[in-house]
This record gives sequence, C-alpha cells and structure tokens, in this order.
Amino acid sequence: MSECIYVCPLGSVDMELLECISHALSKRSNMAVKLLPATGEPVYAYDAKRGQYSSKRILKRLGACCPHETFKIMGVTRVDLYVPILTFVFGAAQMSGRCAVISTQRLDPVYYQAPEDRNLLMERVKKTAVHELGHSMGLIHCRDRRCVMFSSTRIEDTDFKKPEFCYTCRELFKWNLNQRPHLAETKV
Repeated sequence: MSECIYVCPLGSVDMELLECISHALSKRSNMAVKLLPATGEPVYAYDAKRGQYSSKRILKRLGACCPHETFKIMGVTRVDLYVPILTFVFGAAQMSGRCAVISTQRLDPVYYQAPEDRNLLMERVKKTAVHELGHSMGLIHCRDRRCVMFSSTRIEDTDFKKPEFCYTCRELFKWNLNQRPHLAETKV
C-alpha cells in the first residue's frame, strides 16, 4: 500500500471540519488523505496545573499508533493545547517528523465571544492544518505575513494570512516532498 496522510480525530470532532482538513492536506500534498476512527479525548496529555493539554504528549502518542503506511498523521482535537514556552498553541508538529496536531478550541470565533461563523472556523482550521503539515515537512516560520507558514501567535495572524504557501515555502515544500525516493515522481 502506498503512503498517505492520516487525519485522526482525538475525541468528538465535527465531521465537516475533518473533511475540510482532509481536503486541504490532500490539495497541498497531492497525496491520499484517510480519516482514522476517532480515539478518546487525549486525557493522557492533560496538565491540571495549566488546565490545558500538552501537544508534546499528544504527538508522542500519535507517533506510537501510526499505521505502517503513514507518511504523516494529523491529530485534530477540541481541547486547548500548549507547549511549555507559550501560553497556548493552535497546533504543533514534529519538525520534519510524521506527527502534527491542531486544536479547534481557539480557532472558533465563539471562543472570542464573537458570533458563530462556520466559514471563518473552516478557514482557520484549514490554514492551521496546512501550517502544521508544512512544519512536519521541515518548513520553518516564514517572514511573509500572508504565507500560511507565518507564525500565528494571535488569531489575527491566522485571519490575515492566506491558506497557501508563498512561492519560496511552496518550492521548499515540493523539494522536501520529492526527496523521498518513492515519491520522486510526485507533482505538487
């Protein structure tokens, strides 16, 4: 079986969001994206002191349960994520690794006491998923504020950037993708 990208819901995640993520990842990578059955909430990653969930622990667990043909795996959760040096993160990835995770919690306009807006939520989720896929492909943060690889430390950063790689990041993404011997014929 050829390698693919898996999307793994961690707990209850809206199917429309999962389909949006799958489509965005497939479009950017030109690879098959498969949805895994939902696992339970990532209670193993909960940090009571912070009241948040460790993205590092989630990435470690995802890596341990990857199907054999996994090129990348992206966990999707509704819980609030953190890394030790930041107050929160919208997502996290193993740099040049197989695993990434995103959270819908702070991407939802309702979190900011704004009216529900499904289209805005979908756009934010798509950008965050593509951003974390980029990190898993070895891309670092971009200086171009419109590039999807620009660092989103505030929701306004996510809203301002496009769901696409800038020219330089797109070329690096394609180059990294094509370094895999069995994917050398892939067109992105």
